[in-house]
Amino acid sequence: MALLLLLLATVLPAAAVYLCCVRRHTGSAAAVVQRREPGRAEARGRSPPRSSWAPRLCGTGLRLFVHVANTAFGQICLLPLILRSDSPSDGFSFKGIKDYLECYQSGKLTPSQVAKNIIAVLEDCDKPTPPLRAVVQWDPEQIMLMAEASTARYRNKCTLSYLDGIPVCLKEEFKVVPYHHRVGTVYLGTEPETEDATVAKKLREAGAIIIGVSNMHELGTGTTGCNPNRYHKIPRNPYKPNHFTGGSSSGSAAAVAAGLCPVAIGTDGGGSVRIPSSFCGVVGLKGTFGRISSHGSLPLTYSTVGVGPMCTSVVDAAIAYSILAEPDPLCPYGLKQPKATLSGMCAPDLKGLKLGVDWTFFKECDEEVLSVCEKAVEHLQSLGASVVEVSLPEMEEVRAAHVICILSEMRDFLQPDFNKHFQEMNLDTRANLALASQFTALDYITANRQRTRSIRFLQDIFTTVHCILTPAVPSTAPRIYESDLLTGINDSAFTVRSMRFMQLANFTGIPGIVIPIGYSMAGLPIGFQVMAKWWDEAVLLRIGLKLEQFRCQTKKPSIYYDVLA
Repeated sequence: MALLLLLLATVLPAAAVYLCCVRRHTGSAAAVVQRREPGRAEARGRSPPRSSWAPRLCGTGLRLFVHVANTAFGQICLLPLILRSDSPSDGFSFKGIKDYLECYQSGKLTPSQVAKNIIAVLEDCDKPTPPLRAVVQWDPEQIMLMAEASTARYRNKCTLSYLDGIPVCLKEEFKVVPYHHRVGTVYLGTEPETEDATVAKKLREAGAIIIGVSNMHELGTGTTGCNPNRYHKIPRNPYKPNHFTGGSSSGSAAAVAAGLCPVAIGTDGGGSVRIPSSFCGVVGLKGTFGRISSHGSLPLTYSTVGVGPMCTSVVDAAIAYSILAEPDPLCPYGLKQPKATLSGMCAPDLKGLKLGVDWTFFKECDEEVLSVCEKAVEHLQSLGASVVEVSLPEMEEVRAAHVICILSEMRDFLQPDFNKHFQEMNLDTRANLALASQFTALDYITANRQRTRSIRFLQDIFTTVHCILTPAVPSTAPRIYESDLLTGINDSAFTVRSMRFMQLANFTGIPGIVIPIGYSMAGLPIGFQVMAKWWDEAVLLRIGLKLEQFRCQTKKPSIYYDVLA
C-alpha cells in the first residue's frame, strides 16, 4: 500500500502537469510575405472524421513526458497514444517499435529471444544468391549481452526508454565498439574500435540492441550503394534484389526494409539517408545541420552532412529523433540549437499549414514518379493544408555549388588516403576524387557565396510557407548489372540526377524527410520529400504521418524476415 501511495504521489502530479500543458494544435499560420511570383492552390476536401490527441512536446513538457512514459502509469496510458497506428489491420505491415514493445510487455517474447532470432537471420540472409549484404559486421556475443541486459530490465520493470530492447544498426561510417571503422573501404579500420560515436553511445544508453554496422558506398562517394570490394559487396534492395538500394547509407535502408531492425542510423551529405530510404520504401529523416551529433563519424563532408534515422514508420523516426537530437559538447556544429520538439505531430489535420511547391522543379522526374507525387500533394490539400506556388531560385547554381563543396571537402580530408591507398579504392571513388582535384580554392569560395544566397532565398520563402514539397528521387531504384559486381559503377549522370531534390537541404542545412507513398508498375517503392525551415523537424513528422495515410497498402518486400514470429 505504501508503495502504491508513493507511486501515485510521484506519477499523478507529473501526469497532471503534463496533461495540462497538452493542447490541440490550432495550426495558426505565420504572416505571409508577398513574393515576386505568387501562386495559390485552395485547400480541397475535408478533414478526417477521427479526432486525435495533439501533444505539444518540448522543454519541461517533453522531460515530464519521458519521466511519465517510463512509469507504470505511462506504460498503461501514454504508450498507446504515442504509438497509435493508423495503418490498416489487414495485409502486410512492417514490424515497428510498437510491435516489439507489445511483445515484450505482454510477455510473448523477450529481447533475448528476439536477439536469437536476429542472429539466425544474420547468419541466413547472406547465404542466398544474391546475398542481402545489409549488415556487414556483427557479433553474436555482443548482441546477446545487450539483449540479456534489456530482458532483465523488462523483468524488473525498469526499462530505459522506448528503444529498450529494440534492434538497431548503424552505418559503418560511425565508430561502434567493437567493430572495425572501415567506412566502406578495405584499408581503414584495421583494429576494432574502442570508443563509440555519440549516436551509438546514446542508443546504448537508451537500451537499444545494436545488431552491428551496415554496408555503405565506399567513403560515401556515390548514390547507388554499389561497393564491390571484398569486405562489403553490393547490398540488395529487399523489394527487388536485382536493383540497387541507393546510397550511401545503403545497408541501413536494406536492413530496415528486410525486417532486420526497425531503426537504423545513416549520414546524409547529398541525400545519403533519403535516397536509399526512397528506393527501399522506408522513412528517412535528415535533421537540421548539427541537430544530431556527427561526432565519431568520419568527417568526410563537414559542411553538408546531417545524421538521421531510417525507420519503418514516421512514429519510429520520431522516437529515434527525440532520443538522438540534442547538443553534444563533442560536436561544435550543433552546440547552439533550440530544444527538440514533437509539437503538434499528432494533430488531426493539416489546417493552417502552407506547403510550397515549385511546380517546374517538382516535375523534373519520371512520369510514373510524378503521377504518384501529384496525388500525394492533393491528399495533403484534402487534409486542410494550403498549397502555395513558390519559386526556388538558382537551383542549377545550387546543384553545381553543392557538388563543388561536397567533393572538395572529401578530397581535402581524403588526400592522404588518395596518395597512399589509391590502388585499394574502388574505381568510382578514384574517379570522383580525381574530379574533385580539379576544383580550386576560388571555386570553393564562390560555391559558399552561393550557399549564402540560397539560405537568404529560403529565409524569404519560409516566411510564406511552412514546408517545401518535392518528389524524393526523380526515378525508382536502378537495376544491378553483372559487370557492376566486379568493377562497380561510375554513372555521374545518375548520381547528379538522383541528388536533384536532395541538394538544397544539404547545401543550406534545412531538415528533410522522405516518406514512401507508392510503387511503380514494376513494384519498386516511390518516395516523397518534405523540407522545412531550420530546426522545425516537428512539422515534417506531422506531415509525414498524413502521407503514411495516403499509401493505402504496404507491399511486402521480396526479402523480408519477421524476427517477432
